[in-house]
Amino acid sequence: MNIQSGKRNIAEVKTIKLEQISHVHTAGPVMEPGYWSKFDPFLLMMEDKFRKGAFDVHPHRGIETVTYVIDGQLEHYDSSTGDGGVLMPGDVQWMTAGSGVVHNEVPSEGITAHTLQLWVNLPREQKMSAPRYQNMKSSEMPVREEEGVLIRVFSGSSGGVTSPTLNHVPVTMVEMLIEPGKTVSQDLPGSYKGLIYILEGRGMFGANQVEGSKGQALFFGEDTEGEETEMELTAKEALRLLLYAGQPLREPVVARGPFVMNTEEEIYQAYSEYRSGTFLK
Repeated sequence: MNIQSGKRNIAEVKTIKLEQISHVHTAGPVMEPGYWSKFDPFLLMMEDKFRKGAFDVHPHRGIETVTYVIDGQLEHYDSSTGDGGVLMPGDVQWMTAGSGVVHNEVPSEGITAHTLQLWVNLPREQKMSAPRYQNMKSSEMPVREEEGVLIRVFSGSSGGVTSPTLNHVPVTMVEMLIEPGKTVSQDLPGSYKGLIYILEGRGMFGANQVEGSKGQALFFGEDTEGEETEMELTAKEALRLLLYAGQPLREPVVARGPFVMNTEEEIYQAYSEYRSGTFLK
C-alpha cells in the first residue's frame, strides 16, 4: 500500500506492572482513567489475571468494552438478555453497553484468565444506543499476510484488509505476529490516537525507532503531516502484539464507576435507574 503520508513516532513507553488486588486477582493499568484528552477516544485499559470470584455481576452505560483473551478461558453472561458465550485465547469480545447492560465475565472453573480490556467512549448521540455483543473468534477474523508477517484485523483495516466489526467510533484493532528481522507498516488516519501493547518479543517502533519489549505499552506521538500516516514496526525477536488506534471524540467526559456520560446529571440518572430497577430498557 502506497501511503503519501507522515511516519508516526512513539511518544511514550510504559512498562506494565501487575499488583495483587485479591487472592484471585492481579491487575495493572495500561491506560489509567482520568486522562480523557490524552487517550481519547479510549477511556482506560487494564491487564488482568483473575480466577472465578474476582468480579461480580455489574452494569455499564455509555461505553464499549473490548476484551482480548491473552490466555485462559473466559465465560461471559449477560443477565439482562440471557446471552452468553466462551472466549478462548486470541478471541475478542466487543461489547457495546449503550443504554445499559448488566453482565459478568468469569473464568471457567479452575482456570486463570489473562486479559486486556479496553474501554472505548461512545459519542454523545450513541450513549443510549441499543446494547450489542460481537464475539470475534480469532480463527474467523480477516488476515493480512506478508512474508514473515501475519496481521489479524479485529476492527478497522490494515493494508486493504477490512474487518466486518461494527463500530460507533472509528477504531483500528489488529494483532500482529512478526518474525525476527521483518518490518511492516500499519496505515492509520493522522488524526487517530493509539498504542501498541507487546505480548511477546522485542522490536523497534515508529519513525524514531523506539525499542519495546514484552509487557510494555508504546503510545503514539501526535501527527501533524496530513490525513494518512503509518506506524512502522520491526521485530528484533519474534513479536506478538496488539495495536489499537481510534478517532478522538473531543467531547466532555463524566465517569463514575461503570458509567461514562457527558454530564453529572446523566450519571445521577444512571445510578438512580439502576437502584430503582428501571435501568434496563
